[in-house]
Amino acid sequence: MAAAVESVVVVHNVAKRHNVGTLARSATAFGVAEVVVVGRRDVSAFGSHGATSHLRFRHFASLALARAYLKDERGCDICGVEITDDAQPVTAHPFRRSTAFLFGNEGTGLSQKECEICDFFVYIPQYGGGTASLNVTVAASIVLHHFAVWAGFPERGREGNKFIVADRPQGYSRGLYCTDSIEAVIEERKMRKENACDILEENGSSHPQESNGLDLMFTD
Repeated sequence: MAAAVESVVVVHNVAKRHNVGTLARSATAFGVAEVVVVGRRDVSAFGSHGATSHLRFRHFASLALARAYLKDERGCDICGVEITDDAQPVTAHPFRRSTAFLFGNEGTGLSQKECEICDFFVYIPQYGGGTASLNVTVAASIVLHHFAVWAGFPERGREGNKFIVADRPQGYSRGLYCTDSIEAVIEERKMRKENACDILEENGSSHPQESNGLDLMFTD
C-alpha cells in the first residue's frame, strides 16, 4: 500500500454505556487510531481495563458533523457494520483506504440516518444457528481484526503469554476531546429537548425529565 491507513470507530447513541469501555479495549488491541462518539456524551470506561488511556476520543453532536470530519479531515470511507442487501462479508476485506466503522445500537442495529452516511457495508458471516446477531463489542472485535490484517498492521510484541502493553501517554486525560462549536452544542441541546418532548408525548406525561449535563468525563 502506498500510504499508511488507519481505522476509526464511530459510536452513535450507544444503548449500553459500558459497551464503550469494552469496545475501547478491542479498539486498542487492533490498532484503532481514534474513537468518535456521536450524540450522548455520558459514556463509561467500565470494562476498558485502562485501554481508554491509549485512545483518542472525539465527540460530535450530530452524525452530519461526524461525517464531515471523517470525510474531509481524515479522508476515511465510512463502513456500516450491518446486514443489508448490498453488504459484503467482512472476510472478503472490501477495504480501499482508511476506514471509519459505524456500529449501531445493540438492540436495533443501524438506523436509516446512520445508514445514509455510510459508503458501504460489511457483515460478519455466521456458521451456527443459535443466535441471530452478535453483541456490538464482539462484532467490533471481529471487524477490526479483519481490517488490521488487511492493512498489514504490525503485530504487537509478546512477553510470556501476553502482549506487551505500551506506557500510558503523558498528559493523559479521561475526558473526551470536544470538537463542538457553540452552535453545535446549542443544536445538541435543542435536539435533546425535542427528543425528550417526543418521549413525553408517547408516554402521555407532562413532566419533562432533566437532561444530563454536557460533561465530557467518563463515568465509572
